[in-house]
Amino acid sequence: MEVYKETTDGSSIETKESGLVWHYQDADHDFGSCQAKELVSHLERVLANEPVVVKRGHQIVEVKPQGVSKGIVVDTVIRTLINNENAPDFLMCIDVFACSVGQKASKAKYYVDACSEVIRLLKGVTAITPRREVISQSQVTFRDILEVVS
Repeated sequence: MEVYKETTDGSSIETKESGLVWHYQDADHDFGSCQAKELVSHLERVLANEPVVVKRGHQIVEVKPQGVSKGIVVDTVIRTLINNENAPDFLMCIDVFACSVGQKASKAKYYVDACSEVIRLLKGVTAITPRREVISQSQVTFRDILEVVS
């Protein structure tokens, strides 16, 4: 990744707790895209026998350990808390469903017109949570929230 950072103006490397990310959003679009394709190919060859995943995303190339995800980590933490009789009163999972601000090309299933509507949705979460019977495994859906804020 260092070589690609040095040879691609506008690119950078981010060191995360769970991996490395090469960013090229500030590089020339066409050159950065070609470099990313080449980097993925190179990393897949070099790391073929290592327990890692090489993944290309939106203007990034990421290398992270296999079998590691935010979901797995959250699940482990919650199970540990429950087993220690210290279950959280409330847990909000961001990124469970995609919601875009503004109608634009997106894979998001839902959208809101403005940031003020995001705040309304978050207030909806707080409004609906106390009304639900407190049980483990209870979930509030996006539709539940929309019913409250509509």
